[in-house]
Amino acid sequence: MQQLAAFLRRLPPSCGPVRLVGVDGHAGSGKSTFADRLARALGDAPVLHLDDVASHDAMFDWTDRLLGQVIGPLSRGATARYTPYDWHARRFGAPRPLHPAPVVLVEGVGAGRRALRPYLACLLWMDLPEEESWARGRERDGAELGEFWAGWVRAERRHFADDPSLPHADLLVRRSPGGAEGYRLLPGPGRTRGGAEPNRNITQSEDPAALW
Repeated sequence: MQQLAAFLRRLPPSCGPVRLVGVDGHAGSGKSTFADRLARALGDAPVLHLDDVASHDAMFDWTDRLLGQVIGPLSRGATARYTPYDWHARRFGAPRPLHPAPVVLVEGVGAGRRALRPYLACLLWMDLPEEESWARGRERDGAELGEFWAGWVRAERRHFADDPSLPHADLLVRRSPGGAEGYRLLPGPGRTRGGAEPNRNITQSEDPAALW
């Protein structure tokens, strides 16, 4: 994890002074756990969980809120203030600050969507198949959220059919319980874009997947 953290710190800023790093993947694939571990390796880097940006009424229709409340301020080097959604109370809460640290992680389904990719320094994809991810998520959340999960799966499928993240991922993150780190990094399909998105033009020589 320290090697990945060092690699991310060396990337050029992508959103004002910030190196914005997306952690995407299917619901239940382990994004939050991985992002929290990576944040600690980065010296407690800020993490924006997209569950705080989405809502029951807008599971994926949150691009404008994210751009206005987070991307805009960070791109100016200012502290962002976003209103986190309370999934139990079904309402948005008081504004929460997000400081323009050297590296900021954006974790959640859709972190690699097309509207956000121009601001990303690197896109990581949790490499776990959708059905296995969803099964893990259902087991985690319990039977009482079964109806919610049925609606979520339909919404997630529609989202990725229209706006897939995986083809643009720079690195794939695969769980490796037997390894010292618990994860294995692999080159992602987006690494071969040939500089189509300059902020994330990662070369073979500097790819941390070669180090793990």
